Amino acid sequence: MKSTWLLFGLFGIVSLVVTAPTGLSQSNEQTPRQLIFTTRPLLKGNLDKILAQSAAGTGLKMWSYDVTSTRKGSIGKKYKGVMVGGNPLTSNGTTTITMQIVPLIVDIQGTVFDPTVPDAKCAGGKIPLQLIEQSPLVEPADFTMNGVDMGKTQYTDAFRRASFWDAVSKNGGGYHNRLKVVVLPAIKIHPGSHGSIVFSHAPCGAFGGLDYFWFTKHLENRLIPSLQQQGLVNPTTFPFFVVYNVAFPFNGQCCVGGWHGSFGSPVQTYGIALFDTSGAFGSGYTTYGMSHEIGEWQDNPLFFFDLKTLGNPTPPWGHVGQVTGCQNDTEVGDPLTGTPPIRVTMPNHFTYDLQEMAFFSWFFGPPSIGAGGKFSSNGTFTSAPGPCH
Repeated sequence: MKSTWLLFGLFGIVSLVVTAPTGLSQSNEQTPRQLIFTTRPLLKGNLDKILAQSAAGTGLKMWSYDVTSTRKGSIGKKYKGVMVGGNPLTSNGTTTITMQIVPLIVDIQGTVFDPTVPDAKCAGGKIPLQLIEQSPLVEPADFTMNGVDMGKTQYTDAFRRASFWDAVSKNGGGYHNRLKVVVLPAIKIHPGSHGSIVFSHAPCGAFGGLDYFWFTKHLENRLIPSLQQQGLVNPTTFPFFVVYNVAFPFNGQCCVGGWHGSFGSPVQTYGIALFDTSGAFGSGYTTYGMSHEIGEWQDNPLFFFDLKTLGNPTPPWGHVGQVTGCQNDTEVGDPLTGTPPIRVTMPNHFTYDLQEMAFFSWFFGPPSIGAGGKFSSNGTFTSAPGPCH
């Protein structure tokens, strides 16, 4: 059976259309659609207070910027935002943020999706969690972006360097924004009626679903507070939850593939995404969603309703990637969701899928200060967007 999967965005984010692979068998629990990636805009707060907590070491390490737009339709307008790590405009050193990978073992009606054990059907007998640990999101790899050598480093560090390459290179090229990755013990999830088998026979096995609304409450009200109480995570760190061949149906549609969010004071940021080897959405989704969410957390960590935006405010942009309307924030993955993955083969001989992401200059206007004078990490964007209506 050949189906068309429509993406349905949350909080005003809409999405692209993708075709499902032939021969996919689905259960009765969910109607297949496709993956989207989104945010959880929960936080209200005072930016000065958050930056003071960051400077005091009680909050996440961040830097702030003020920028004047040069984009058509918004020339001269001023914007303020924050990003994770050190300031690439002024720093020539390395900032390191601790990211805790939290594997989730999901038991849905007796079908267990476990990233901590070998999977002969979908992962060639390898352990998915070990594959994640060996990925270019964790281990260094050689990256060249738009013809410019970014060095051997993690993908999101290479992206940050490339996005601000003019400043990074002028300052000596020593700037890095790296992740110190710690793997925490796996957590078992028994969702009961909140879980479903989305596809009973994906190309190499079942594909599970956790109700998006139920799981976000479970994550923010139980899982993260429990990890905080145990002293395993805190506002200076970035817990990142990983599910294996499981996504998050939303109002009966499939599926949210990941998101990042923030809450509390000092602000606790977090992310979640699937590691997918099932083939349910075609090839190219192993670490695609993970790279999307980590990259967006890095460049858009906070969400303020009082600023009437989902994150760092920008001139409106849209009608591209997974966004069919207009959006006004620095979600670096959304405008390029659906582009072919950047593929990297690591020393373990496994090939990983990484999503291309938009540079800082794409949101605020020309000329590009990014690598190769382009506006995205793999050269898809060669100019900034026009006004969005």
